Amino acid sequence: MTIAMTDRTEMAENDEPGSDEMFELLYEIVPEGYKGEIVGGAVFMAPQRGTHWEIIGEVFLQLKQHFGRRSRIMSDVRLDLPGDRNAFAPDLFKLSDDAEQDAKGRWRHQDVEFVLEVISQGTADNDYGKKKAAYAAGDVPVYVIADPYTGQCQVHTEPKDGEYRANRTLDFGDPIDLTDTVLGLSLTTQAFPRD
Repeated sequence: MTIAMTDRTEMAENDEPGSDEMFELLYEIVPEGYKGEIVGGAVFMAPQRGTHWEIIGEVFLQLKQHFGRRSRIMSDVRLDLPGDRNAFAPDLFKLSDDAEQDAKGRWRHQDVEFVLEVISQGTADNDYGKKKAAYAAGDVPVYVIADPYTGQCQVHTEPKDGEYRANRTLDFGDPIDLTDTVLGLSLTTQAFPRD
């Protein structure tokens, strides 16, 4: 479901709502069991599914086992990225050990080392398109897209000049070798369920 913001009569003609105002609106309108985020100034909502969470949980556990219990790994937490009003809530992201929140109490995209997005049918275009571009523009070193509909993962690394220079497609069951990245590990995907 996409919710487009429309002009309100009390707003000046070119006074568009910013990410903060739009995110406050999300808190009011997103029903329980749904995820909401802002991509390019548009509000998107998608239902959370069991398959979705199982993949997130698998990666979360592997990251915690590798980096330790005190590592900062977030799920569905606001993360502002470069571009027009991009306030994402990534399915999972890992912060560097020295990451600190900004003055508004938010994590900075410059401290993100890894992002996982699990495809939902209604928002897949964002994950493969606008969000991928924003993560690359934000120099996120590793961006993984897990697609339970195709049974594949896309692995994007080496961001430079707003795009990922290295891209691989792997089948569920194949290891995601990230040993040559800032993560220095390999993720297993054998337990990733399909939709």
